[in-house]
Amino acid sequence: MTSRNRQWRLGRLGRSRLYLCTDSRGSLDDFAAFVEAAYAGGVDIIQLRDKHIDALSELRFLSVLRDAALRHDALFAVNDRADIAAVSDADIVHVGQDDLPVAETRQVVGREVLIGRSTHSVDQAREARLADTDYYCIGPVWATPTKQGRPGVGVDAVRAVAQQADDKPWFGIGGVNAQNLAQVTDAGATRIVVVRALTGADDPAAAARELLARLYGGNKTVSNDEAFKLRYQ
Repeated sequence: MTSRNRQWRLGRLGRSRLYLCTDSRGSLDDFAAFVEAAYAGGVDIIQLRDKHIDALSELRFLSVLRDAALRHDALFAVNDRADIAAVSDADIVHVGQDDLPVAETRQVVGREVLIGRSTHSVDQAREARLADTDYYCIGPVWATPTKQGRPGVGVDAVRAVAQQADDKPWFGIGGVNAQNLAQVTDAGATRIVVVRALTGADDPAAAARELLARLYGGNKTVSNDEAFKLRYQ
């Protein structure tokens, strides 16, 4: 178990800008190397999302992810499974519209674990903002293979959410990469979730640094030390 509590997790979430979702990548060794590189490059949160592994395997991968998150003073998240989040001492459990509702998720994980929510419309984002969530995501901004058959909500939805948002953190998600990131930030998002932009990168740490630099309004890459400092601005 870690000594992290809700207050620490909320503070770290408030400083978070770059959130990664990844599958298990086929082996513990590959997964360990990948999440280490991603955190080193400045990723704030990593969520393990893999529908093709059983619960016992997921716990093994989450143990690796937790250790990396602790080393990098970062957050890690469980997808969907409130029970697994509770037993793995996760910082976050992220639930979708068709998963266990937020109120019931809170009953399972308690107050210490943060809850995130996926939303796919401005109305759903408003509901998530007012619910007992700690953050929410709007998307997919663009259609993506990660969510087969789900159309993109477009940058107009991001803009609408930005206009209704308060202090609760929210993220733009879905097809976001270094090439189109400016469209998302111009619409008002200051936080993003990525998948293929890092999982498909030859150098995940460098790709993360490029995304961070663009998130903070520049076009240059930043060093590992600079990426770490950006987490605390």
